[in-house]
Amino acid sequence: MSDRVTLEIDAGVARVRLDRPEKYNGLDLPMLHALVDTAAMIAADRQIRAVIISGNGNAFCAGLDFASVGRSAAAFTRAALKLPGSTNLFQRACWAWRELPVPVIAVLHGHCYGGGMQLALAADFRFATPDCELSIMEGKWGLIPDMTGSVTLRELVPMDVAKRLTMTAEVFDGTRAAEYGLVTGVADDPMKEADALAGELLTRSPDALALTKRLFHSTWHRSPGRAFWIETVLQARLMRGGNHRIARTANLKRQTPQFGPRRVR
Repeated sequence: MSDRVTLEIDAGVARVRLDRPEKYNGLDLPMLHALVDTAAMIAADRQIRAVIISGNGNAFCAGLDFASVGRSAAAFTRAALKLPGSTNLFQRACWAWRELPVPVIAVLHGHCYGGGMQLALAADFRFATPDCELSIMEGKWGLIPDMTGSVTLRELVPMDVAKRLTMTAEVFDGTRAAEYGLVTGVADDPMKEADALAGELLTRSPDALALTKRLFHSTWHRSPGRAFWIETVLQARLMRGGNHRIARTANLKRQTPQFGPRRVR
């Protein structure tokens, strides 16, 4: 894909790797652009059924590469500009994965700091090694999370926990992250866990997976009445689709369904 992010597609699973291991996959402008572009490529490929994102080398992502900020201050300033209601480049590099119509699984090891943490939080599921170090590191630099963490954190932890972790920039391991509810699971081989989950997801309708993601993202903070309307609309769309018919026919015949490409965006 680029000299910052690699993309391999195998049997419906997109394997995305941050590829700047000499810098612990620190985020510079080329990395941010590559993340946005890679997500767009995956969104356009309706054969892709799941995404696994990880980091090459000794870390998932150590966060923003502040050295590159110093060398390209004007470019970073332009990348941070945004209009109300839109996303800037930093936010888009994370939110693009949140908006993908396929499940995204992050595999965490080594360091997962700052912007890397926010990228991981934008995934649907996260598996970490027990000794992975995680931190909302912005507080160490006198900053706040500004790469969509204000939304993704609030969906996973109570407000007091979000405040404490952000204010203190506490570094905690994968086991503690699971206790906080920030990761889905902890394992010595988190990639094996991610592969197992991806394999299970491949047995389900890609349209149902896409609209399940949309359902919860659209209703999590809505009133019951609004949530019920959204689920009714999405269900009606699924019931008219070919992949639902494939699932229904296969289940009635006690066969394994052979789904077609994803038909919803």
